[in-house]
Formats: sequence, structure tokens, C-alpha cells
Amino acid sequence: MENIEALEKRLWSSADNLRANSPYASNEYFLPVMGLIFLRHASSRYLAVKDGIEANLPKRDGKARPLTREDFSRKGAIFLRPKAQFEYLVNLPDSENRAQAIIDAMESIEEDYETLRGMPPKSEYLELDNDVLGQLLRTFDDPALKKTSGDIFGRIYEYFLTQFANQKAHDNGEFFTPVSLVQTIVNVIEPGHGKVLDPACGSGGMFVQSAHFIERMHEIPQERVTFYGQEKNPTTIRLAKMNLAVHGLEGNIHKGITYYEDHHEMLGKADFVMANPPFNVDEVDAGKVKNDPRLPFGLPGVNKKKAVSNGNYLWISYFYSYLSKQGRSGFVMSSQASGAGRDEAKVRRKIIETGHVDLMIAIRSNFFYTRSVPCELWFFDKNKPEDKRDKVLMLDARNVYRQVTRKIYDFSPEQMKNLTSIVWLYRGQNELFLNLVAEYMDTAVREVGETFKPLEGFKKGIDALMNVMEPFLSSLSEDDAHGETLAGLKESQEAFGKDIEVFQDAVKSTTAAWLSADRDNEGLRRFSEVIAPVAEKTRELGRQTDQIYRLALRLIELCEKKLNARDNDFWAKKEINQSKRPLDGKRKSCVEQLRQVRYFYRQARWLQDRFPDAKLCDVEGLGKLVGIDEIEKNDWSLTPGRYVGVAPEEVDEDFDFEETMRAIHAEINELNAEAVELAERIAGNFEELGV
Repeated sequence: MENIEALEKRLWSSADNLRANSPYASNEYFLPVMGLIFLRHASSRYLAVKDGIEANLPKRDGKARPLTREDFSRKGAIFLRPKAQFEYLVNLPDSENRAQAIIDAMESIEEDYETLRGMPPKSEYLELDNDVLGQLLRTFDDPALKKTSGDIFGRIYEYFLTQFANQKAHDNGEFFTPVSLVQTIVNVIEPGHGKVLDPACGSGGMFVQSAHFIERMHEIPQERVTFYGQEKNPTTIRLAKMNLAVHGLEGNIHKGITYYEDHHEMLGKADFVMANPPFNVDEVDAGKVKNDPRLPFGLPGVNKKKAVSNGNYLWISYFYSYLSKQGRSGFVMSSQASGAGRDEAKVRRKIIETGHVDLMIAIRSNFFYTRSVPCELWFFDKNKPEDKRDKVLMLDARNVYRQVTRKIYDFSPEQMKNLTSIVWLYRGQNELFLNLVAEYMDTAVREVGETFKPLEGFKKGIDALMNVMEPFLSSLSEDDAHGETLAGLKESQEAFGKDIEVFQDAVKSTTAAWLSADRDNEGLRRFSEVIAPVAEKTRELGRQTDQIYRLALRLIELCEKKLNARDNDFWAKKEINQSKRPLDGKRKSCVEQLRQVRYFYRQARWLQDRFPDAKLCDVEGLGKLVGIDEIEKNDWSLTPGRYVGVAPEEVDEDFDFEETMRAIHAEINELNAEAVELAERIAGNFEELGV
């Protein structure tokens, strides 16, 4: 997630440059760019695992055998011949035909990976100017792209869809699933074996995250699962197959409209079903689908046009009927579906009465780039324990989020773990819950041990600055304009030094207490009380750090503006600037490290406060285990918010007013820039119309 906004904007800017110098329309030009991203990311993964593979190759007479595609597949990477490696392409001189070189690279990959034949873009590059291709290659050689991991295709694809939507080049109902939602689905259904189906697979993110889950189990995805997908858009299929390949994966993906086609004939055969289907489609021909065996609960209503009134429950029925007797399903659905009435409610009732609805998770709005609507995650489990058949776990996660950009929210890794831990309690896996609490406590202890260096670094930085200023300051009277600020700074420095010493002693005793603490619930709760004052002290030290920094800057300002320091020989301007320049970085490093301690401590307390006995219980505004009798009384609604109540308002203890004001100022600047851009676009449109 680091610098993702800058990365996306850079890529879009490059795509815009490509469009201006090519015959492509706005809904076509992204594919050549994605091809280069494919090569960039493939090269990064190739290089990341290559040395490790070579070090472990068997040798004969001192020589290792050649590298093979199987070596890289086992490491979740793609094998690349030298001419397909991005470094080779980006270093081509201007005299070389870059388009042909890229085509040759793609063809060499197709030779090694039959499932990719015809998937990567090739002929599209022949239309592009050689200089433009060189510029694009250099753009995608950015260090940030070299280090990016995860489902980069999905993130970039998602961002591009946003821009295409703005240009009316994309269907409003179809968009990429945010990675944090996919990971949440994976965490709940645990797709670790067998047949994994996504009948609306998009760019393949569900498959990629499933593979990552298996890798975390120290297993090889290709040996554990087989991926089956269906997607109506042929261009998206190309993206999906490239996405899988770059992660060392393969998938059986067919082109088809799932409402009318079922290429994999997976009825009752899938071990896991995952999907983010289009929401609220009302154009499905009822006559064509009324006898579909994948609709065991019947049609969810037919409108005057003889079309299914809303396609949501077609998808929900598909996801249920595809499952084997032990299968699990997790999918994204419009929040309208869980409480929809009339014929949709009848279908929902039948599904609930099977006893296979496992849990529901409500998600707040603005998780998607292309739409601001809230959604819900549905989960089915056909192997649900008998004692849970008449119950559904309702989780309202609308108050669980982090803000990524001005417009976009997601789950942090810890928030995903916390939601998953509630599912563990629901399934009786209490040890996993306690292990997570212990993991947070352990991380907090390690992070607090890492505070010594940045604290000392900032303290020394302030001392160095004051030493450089001392000749000038000693020439002044205490009654001068700087006097009060200087006195406040010295007092703050002295208190800061003493507090650091006390803090370091507390950290040592806390660390010792953790080493001897029991890891059961009682032991973890006792240790929570031990580390609490240390965590609280990090807040105070952070405030002191900020205060000392502000006072130092204020002192310099007073000296220069009120006391004419620049005209005084004792004012070592160059040395003062050299000492001041790195000080803000040291301040930020110090404050951030202190914040990390509180962050992980708060994650542990979030779990302990809500589930004090390390057992599932009702939590107001968050979760409730609901019986079918109660669901029936509520019109068979599966909307979590209808059952869990309202969450108590939480105070953000780390709220930073100055940082918030800086963010608001940056947002205003961004909005002003957007306003200027829109005004120029409107003026251009009027000019084209001759108005």
C-alpha cells in the first residue's frame, strides 16, 4: 500500500501519454500498458526468488542444472528467458525496435506457458512510436514497482476502471474487488484444497489471494488446488491469465455469461466458491434461466419485460448450488440483497432454512474505487456443524476501517485478523484467538524496545542544534523576545531526558514480565495491565517530542525575525540549517515508533475488551450469534445491523489536530487542482462545440 496513489497516478499519466500518441480509444489503450506491467512484475518476482533457487539446485561435478519453469512455479513466480526480462527491455538503445523486442518477450513466455498463448498483448505494440515505448518502459522501471507485491494487477486494473468510468468507457455494474475484501473472504472460507471456483473472476484476484493463503500454510498452491473461472469479457480474461502466470499459477478460465452458460459444469462439485458478481442486474432473460438446475430455490421475481427483476439472487443461488457437500462459499453482494422483500425474500428464506448460511459481514461504503455503495460479505458452509445449523453469525464491520485516500477505505492487516479471530471463536478455535492476542502483545513489546534509538537520536539532534545556537543565545538578555520560548524549551528538554530514563527502566521490566507471562487468557489479561502504562507513556513522549520540535523552530524564528540574528556574527546560519534540516525526520521517526507500540497494544485490547473470556459473545454494534427464530421474526433479513445494535462511539486517542489540519490543507489543494482541471476540460468542450 505504500505510495500506491503516486504509483497509480504515474501509471495513468503514462497511459494518457500512450493514448495521445496512438490510435487507441480510451477503452482499449490500457491493455498495452498492462502488458508492460505484467513484464515488470514478472521480472520482479523472477529476480526475488532466482538466487534462492540457484543456491538449492543439485550439482554434478560442481555444475548446477539449468533453471526450469517448475523451479519458479514452486516459488510462486514465472520463469523468464533473458530476452523477456524487463531489465533487458528497458536498457534497449533507441536504435532498436522496442515493439518487436516486447513481442519477442511475450512470445518467449507463451512458448514456456501454453495456457498464456494468445493472452499477452503483442500486435498492439506495433502501433506505438518507438520513443513512446521507451518512455513507458522507463516509467515502469520505477523502484516502487520493483518492490510492489500482492495483487498489483487488481489494484492497477481497479484504478484504471475508475478513470474509464469517468470517461464513460466502462459498465457501471462491474468492478474489481478490493484486496482487503478478498483477503477477508479467504480468511473465513480457508480455500486450502480441491476445486476453487469463481464464476465472475475478473482479473483473478480471488485465485491469487487463495494461493497466498496456501503459501502461508507452507504448501505449494499448484499441488493443493485447481482454479476454475468464468468471465464474460475477453480482455479481462487476458488480464486474469497474466495475473495468475506472474504468480506462478495457472487457471482454467473460460469466456462465458454465467447467467446462461456453465462451462465447468460444477454443480455440486466445488470445494470453494468465491466471487464478486455484478450487483442489481435487471436484464436477465427469465425464460432462458427458469429451468436452470443451478436455481434450486426458484426465480427471484420476473418483471413486465419478462426479465428477472434483480439478478442478485441468481448469483446467490449459483454460489450455493455449485458447492459440494463439504463446500464453503464467500462472496460480495449488494447490501440491498440481505433485506430485499417479495420474491427475493422467499428465495432468501429457503436458503436460510437449509441451515447452510454461516455468517454475514456488513461493510461500510467507499471500499470500491468505482462505487461508493456499501456491501455485505455472505458465507455458506454445507459442512456446518449440527449445533450451528439453526444459527447465523452476524458481524457489522461498518465501523471497522482505515482511510487510504480521501475517497477510499479498506481494512488494515490487523483489522482483517481481528474480524477473522471472531470467526475462530465462533468455530470454537479459541487457541487461535489467544495466539493472535499474544502476537499483538509480543509485537508491542518488540516495538517498544525499538524506541530507544529514535528517542536518543531526536534528543541528540536537539542538543546539537542548541549547541550551535548557544553563542548567539548567550549574547542575549533573558528579557529579550526569545526569553520565554528558550526557558520553555530548556524546561521541556530537561523533563524529556528524565522521562526517557524512567521509560527505559519501565520497558526493561515490562520485557522481563512478558518473557515470564503465561500465554493463556488469564496470563495475557494480567500482562495487558502491565504494559498499559508503558503504552500510555509512549503517547506522552510523542507529545513531548512534537512540543520540543515546535519550540525549537519557534526559537529560531524569533531570533531571526525579532532579534536580527542573521546580521549577527554569532549566528551560525549554515550550521543551524544543517542541524535543523534532519531534525523533522528524526521527530517523525521517533513519533511513529512510539505510535507503533500503542497501535499493537490497542489491537490486543480491542480483542480483549470485546471478548474478555476469549469466547464468542454478543458485542453491541459488532457481532451477535442469531437464531433462525429471531431471523424469521425480522422478515428473514440477513442484514447484520438489524441484530447487533449500535456501536458505542469510540474516541480516537491518537487524534493529532495539527496533522489533521495539514491533511485538510492538502485535500483542499487537491480539490482546487481538480477544479482547475475540470474547468479547462469544460472550456475545451465548449470550444469544440463552437460555443
